[in-house]
Amino acid sequence: MTHPVKKLAGQTAVYGFSSIAGRFLNYLLVPLYTRLFLPAEYGVVTDLYAYAGFLFVLLTYGIETAYFRYSEKHSNPDEVFFAAVTPLFVTTSIFIFFVVLFAQPVAAFLKYPEHSEYVVLFALIIGADVMTTVPFAKLRRENKAVKFAIFKFINITLNIGFNLFFLLLCPYLKEHYPDSFVASFYSGRSIVYIFISNLIASAITLMLFVPDFFRIKYRFSHKILKQLLIYGLPLLFAGLAGMVNEVIDRILLKYLLTIPPDVTDAENYVFSQIGIYGANYKLSVLISLFIQAFRYAAEPFFFSHQKEKNARKTYAEVMNYFIIFGLLIFLGIMLYIDAVKYFINERYWSGLKIVPILLFANLFLGIVYNLSVWYKLTDKTRFGAYIAGIGALITVVLNVVLIPKIGYLGSAWATFFCYFSMMIISYFWGRKHYGIDYSLKKAGFYVFLALLIFFLSRIHSSEGFFKYFVNTVLLMIFIIAVLLKERNMFFKKA
Repeated sequence: MTHPVKKLAGQTAVYGFSSIAGRFLNYLLVPLYTRLFLPAEYGVVTDLYAYAGFLFVLLTYGIETAYFRYSEKHSNPDEVFFAAVTPLFVTTSIFIFFVVLFAQPVAAFLKYPEHSEYVVLFALIIGADVMTTVPFAKLRRENKAVKFAIFKFINITLNIGFNLFFLLLCPYLKEHYPDSFVASFYSGRSIVYIFISNLIASAITLMLFVPDFFRIKYRFSHKILKQLLIYGLPLLFAGLAGMVNEVIDRILLKYLLTIPPDVTDAENYVFSQIGIYGANYKLSVLISLFIQAFRYAAEPFFFSHQKEKNARKTYAEVMNYFIIFGLLIFLGIMLYIDAVKYFINERYWSGLKIVPILLFANLFLGIVYNLSVWYKLTDKTRFGAYIAGIGALITVVLNVVLIPKIGYLGSAWATFFCYFSMMIISYFWGRKHYGIDYSLKKAGFYVFLALLIFFLSRIHSSEGFFKYFVNTVLLMIFIIAVLLKERNMFFKKA
């Protein structure tokens, strides 16, 4: 019989094919953007996607997790599916209508008065993505990881393909073939084509699910909808608070940055700082993608194993291995940062100092997600809102205090302390309401060893090839230590 943690690891690997391997290709667009666009232009992209994150959470209002919960309980999962997608369709349609109608005032409010097309494009992108949320969740619930990965990979491939088409091929064709069809519609390289590429990919992905919508037996249940909303709405507030923690820093930077006295173009300076911060944030994306892939596999895993005899022991093991692999990613990036930094243009390297802070912050976030099992399984989702709300308060206060003093470095530290605080609070509340015997000694040992290796890599004076050799030896020390302590998992049959 397959060990449940190994089963989860296998599912995470399949989901990771789309979330990590596929999105890693998408991640390769970052060096393209940072080479084609100035920091101020990339800052606009970073700013707009921050707002998009808020709107996505608002428009899904916890339905995804609620669908998982009640599709497991209900005798007819299709009825739960239809009860979930119907309100999403209604609210999303209303959202798109009003945003398109008031695109110009919204653009002016966001400080893009000459680019109302940005607002329209993002409304359509968010709408398409919202409508695929529950269908993707359905694939996860049914353990159709391969189909899930294929659809995600199609989305990513389309996005990358159209980015390359609009940002590289079209300028080439317009310059060398001025009479071509492309030259007749292509106005020149602009960040707007980043948004257009995203919209095309999201719209086509939504169309892939159209056959699934028609296979469902349409029977709407107000009772199920009420259950979904009662369960999901607290998660909405938790999600909004979570987005505050995740992206409010990029929005606040626009308003709180102190302008040096020698700067003549304040707006360009502000968006340049946002762009530098956003680009370096992307260097921590590997651990974020690992967390995302893990989340896709873990949420149905947690619910499906709750009745198992050793469920709590399994959840503790999952946490242990999550921390191990998270620390491996941290070391993999930081020990080879001299190579990793080339993913972004040298114009952005001034922000590299925030990378280790954000990597550890995101590791804490992943631990918070692991800990969330206690309030999800006990239907006490309001605690998720409380925890995220406390984190949001910490995020806002620290950003307001630190950004005027140390700029985007303050945003990085705010993120760190936010997720650290949420981790501590969730752990102690979880012990009270749903006791899981997590191995704190093991976790502490691995964190201490990883930090020791990181600091040793920073203080040794090796250069060039020998530096990489020494850092590789340090990485191997961590791996060997893990294999020795976890030999029962890795070297014995389940």
